[in-house]
Amino acid sequence: MKHYLANLDPTVRSMALLRFLSASIEMTAAILMLVFNDVRKAVLINSLLAIVGPIIFLLTMTIGIFQIAEQLSYAKLIFIAIGAAFILIGIYK
Repeated sequence: MKHYLANLDPTVRSMALLRFLSASIEMTAAILMLVFNDVRKAVLINSLLAIVGPIIFLLTMTIGIFQIAEQLSYAKLIFIAIGAAFILIGIYK
């Protein structure tokens, strides 16, 4: 297993680690909701997750885009940026 992890692309490894971080935050939030057993506190915890999710998304996309930016045309980079903006607008509106 150690040799497999050493052969992974550092960019892919960083992106995966961010997703693992996001998953652990989500699991912790779910456990806290069960522990508190209160709808108001559960809504508060859920609202915090609405902030964390897009941040992890943007960080993961940024890492990936920086790695492949030299292989993409400016038009494709603009389309990716517009797509990410639409996702964020859809989340927050």
